[in-house]
Amino acid sequence: MLRIRLGRVDRAAIVIPRMVSPVIPTSRTTPPDRQSAPPPPTGVTPLTESGARSHVSGVCFKIGPPSLVGVEVEWFVHDDRCPTRPVQPELLHAALESLPLGGPDGTSLPSGSRLTLEPGGQVELSSPPATGLLACVDDTRRDLTALRAAFAAQGLRLTGTGTDPLARPRRMVLDHPRYLAMERFFDSAGPWGRVMMTGTASVQVCLDAGDTDGPHAAERRWQLVHRLGPVLVAAFANSPLLDGKPTGHRSTRQTVWSRMDPTRTLAPEPDHGDPREAWARYVLDAQVLCVQRPEGLPWTAPPDLTFRDWIRGGGERPPTLADLEYHCTTLFPPVRPRGHLELRMIDAQPGDGWMVVTALVAALLDDPVAADAVFAALEPLDAFDRQQGAAAPRPPRSAAWRRAATLGVTDPELRRAALTCFAAADAALGRLPGAGRLRTAVAEFAERYPARGRCPADDQLDALRSGTRRTPPEEAS
Repeated sequence: MLRIRLGRVDRAAIVIPRMVSPVIPTSRTTPPDRQSAPPPPTGVTPLTESGARSHVSGVCFKIGPPSLVGVEVEWFVHDDRCPTRPVQPELLHAALESLPLGGPDGTSLPSGSRLTLEPGGQVELSSPPATGLLACVDDTRRDLTALRAAFAAQGLRLTGTGTDPLARPRRMVLDHPRYLAMERFFDSAGPWGRVMMTGTASVQVCLDAGDTDGPHAAERRWQLVHRLGPVLVAAFANSPLLDGKPTGHRSTRQTVWSRMDPTRTLAPEPDHGDPREAWARYVLDAQVLCVQRPEGLPWTAPPDLTFRDWIRGGGERPPTLADLEYHCTTLFPPVRPRGHLELRMIDAQPGDGWMVVTALVAALLDDPVAADAVFAALEPLDAFDRQQGAAAPRPPRSAAWRRAATLGVTDPELRRAALTCFAAADAALGRLPGAGRLRTAVAEFAERYPARGRCPADDQLDALRSGTRRTPPEEAS
């Protein structure tokens, strides 16, 4: 295991805020994760199942008119001088230390984006919540420009693709107890957990959960993002290679996620009432991945222990509210409610393709006319699964999601649905003042890919066949 030390503070000491991704502290910060949760003090009321359900329902779905947009963009790091070797720690060290970080905790770029170092050395930039799509894109672009410049100065490339396309060693570069516990947990069920941790990257779009009723009702938005999922997987599929070889899947990343622990990677059971109740049950029924313990002790969880079992006395100590909140950060369904909705099914994109992803998703969900246009159009995609009733696999193991990961938009139904979504987004962006540049980018993507039955994965496969590129091109604007 490789430790990366920057200044006086170990970058493996990860800050994990409640509503954003884990963040790398700089040498100017004090890592709060070192302050592990102690056993419940004497006299503290134990966490009950009803209390846990109530807390999850209230915290994970913040109800109100949607206005905020955020995006999390992950990148693989390659050394342009020798792409097939792992990046040397001193180069990564120098690139990260040269960034103009600031903010209250010293982890923010100038426009407020925060940085994460993922277990395999992937770098993630998480934008601050912005009021509207345009502000989100502008903030992220500025901070990404600074990030790219710092890495380029060290001869490093940020590569946007859903899986690392090169045949190079995958290894854990962080030995934080969270990730060591994850590694042990996932190893018990095959190789997919390690591949996910060290060899995958994504674009995650974050939008408000929705209102109590009306066109932006939370229940309707919850249904729409799940119905939209296969289209997003297919249209933006960008991971056809693993270890330098084709896998037979346009989105290998999505296939990897679908093969992991179902209690934390499948969508919640369909709920025809309040999605908050479905999510609360999901949280309680998911297996515990890690238990925070004092420094020096492993965070390994007892095998097969669900959080519900833990509340009922199955753990080494009664769980606390902090344990419940931390448990929620270890759940990885295609759409994760964290106060807002976090869409997790989309492969990382080359260059500034993340802008197209963000614009498409925000336009379809936040423009009521666009939402109405695509809601019914996407209904046939999961009709087969609905016919199967309770026996139907949940996303991402359902038929439409599997077709999306394997075939992309070569599947005729997915192609038609994708074109409908891009057309609706184009119209919505036409109604948004100042969105001309984004509208053009979305239209150019639609013409280049779904209109031709292609997705970004096909560019990688073409390059592999021609032998012209070793990593996807970075067409940053």
